[in-house]
Amino acid sequence: MNLAARARRRRRANQANAAAEANTAPEPNIKESIVLVETLPKAEPAFLRPRHYILAATFGAFVIVPSVLTAIYLAVFASDQYSTTVGFSVRAETSLPVSDLVGSLIGSSSNGARDSDILYEYMRGHEIVSLIDQRLDLKEIYSLPNRDPVFSLHDGATIEDLADYWSKMTLVSFDGNAGLIEAEIRSFRAEDSLNIARAVLELSSQKINELSNIAREDSIRFARETLDVTTEQLRSARTRLTAFRVENQMIDPQAAIQGQMGLLNSLNAQLAEEIITNDLIRQSTTRDTDPRIEQSDRRISIIRNRIEDERSSLGAGVEGSGPPYSEIVSEYEGLVVDREFAEARYLAARANYDAAVTEADRKSRYLVVYSPPTLAETPTHPRRILIFALTTLLLVGVWSLGAMIFYSIKDRR
Repeated sequence: MNLAARARRRRRANQANAAAEANTAPEPNIKESIVLVETLPKAEPAFLRPRHYILAATFGAFVIVPSVLTAIYLAVFASDQYSTTVGFSVRAETSLPVSDLVGSLIGSSSNGARDSDILYEYMRGHEIVSLIDQRLDLKEIYSLPNRDPVFSLHDGATIEDLADYWSKMTLVSFDGNAGLIEAEIRSFRAEDSLNIARAVLELSSQKINELSNIAREDSIRFARETLDVTTEQLRSARTRLTAFRVENQMIDPQAAIQGQMGLLNSLNAQLAEEIITNDLIRQSTTRDTDPRIEQSDRRISIIRNRIEDERSSLGAGVEGSGPPYSEIVSEYEGLVVDREFAEARYLAARANYDAAVTEADRKSRYLVVYSPPTLAETPTHPRRILIFALTTLLLVGVWSLGAMIFYSIKDRR
């Protein structure tokens, strides 16, 4: 048994004796209490144990050495990084009636927010990384500091590795309420950061234009399809009408009938006039062999025969063959009605298409840049003091937690 255990046992025994004497004996005075305290044994001097040396060694190995190595790496090997910030917003230009003002504001905001969401995800995806890599060779830009393997891109990196590294070097933030997108772009040279920021801005503008074109095509696609259908219907109606005219050798059957009806009316008028003249001749002469009567009768007969021929031609059709004029006119009127209906549908579809195109042109989307990229003059990363402090704090916390777990297990044995 060691000395510390003996001292503890001695103190417990003295305390028990003192408590017993206090219960049986009268209250001691102050002098007796001082004498009693002076007779208690004194604690032995403390000294370091092997476990204390082990604890100090683990602290040095797990805290001090890594912290010193981190400080040396940050001071000697870590390369400076220059950052460029670019900020923009997506806007949609619309023009709606005053009665739809509230709806237009809500619709414009929601459309802009959806476009901003798409653009935010696009700036963090593989596509923009691949396009910028083709333009600027990102793998070479990010692997410039050969002595800095921690903060630079390793050799032989794939597109997935480059995309992961891009997410570390390009921090994109998005304010959903205001629709503002801001990107902080870092690299190991200020010129590279500026060029990457300009490429991001250009590709983002192209993506918005692509989205605008897709929305425009979607809005006018139905109108264009309807216009194509009505155009084909109008072309078919006119083709059938032309074929009818060629087959029947007349431009307008109604005009032809009106001409024949005019001829019949004229013949009927001439017949009536000749009959009256014949009656007048008969009343003015007493001779039945008057040559004027014979001539008038012959004229009346000729006119009547002509009228009969014209009426027969109206019933028999063109030149006495083919369908009668009534069927021709009926077919012609049906073709004309089909053409007029097709023309009306075509005009309505054309008006709808023009209105859809005008509306789509008014709803154009574009980028509004509120923070253009500029050339950085001083490096902002890596934040050496912050990294060193966080590293040291993390090491101390892990070491303390390990020491507490170790002593807890040891005390329970």
